[in-house]
Amino acid sequence: MANFKFVVSEPQTRKSYQIEVDQGRGAGVIGKKLGEEFDGDIIGLTGYKLQITGGSDKDGFPMIKGESGPGKRRVLLIAAPGFHPTIQGQRKRKSVRGDTISEDTMQINTKVVKAGTQTLEELAPKKAEGEKK
Repeated sequence: MANFKFVVSEPQTRKSYQIEVDQGRGAGVIGKKLGEEFDGDIIGLTGYKLQITGGSDKDGFPMIKGESGPGKRRVLLIAAPGFHPTIQGQRKRKSVRGDTISEDTMQINTKVVKAGTQTLEELAPKKAEGEKK
């Protein structure tokens, strides 16, 4: 089983924290769609309520709102996410993921909707400077 990497953004402080959770513990988010909210208890953030804002799969393809289901497909894009045009009116067919989280999803981007009693700095494990995986 793979791991989920949750990127939790805190709008008030404009900081983000990365929390790695194994797929067994993070199974509560499988099947949720972009824009939905869930309790932070699933990833160890007690008292927090988080909203899913985006994500990407194991191959790096971004999740796009409006494409239903968890599958990968090729769509014609005119703007972000997934494509940043350099010429006005430019379009391009790109591979993207649907808006539903599945086992193939690796990174899940979230933002804090309701904060808990402890700060994210206390709850999120910090990586030592210079530490690499």
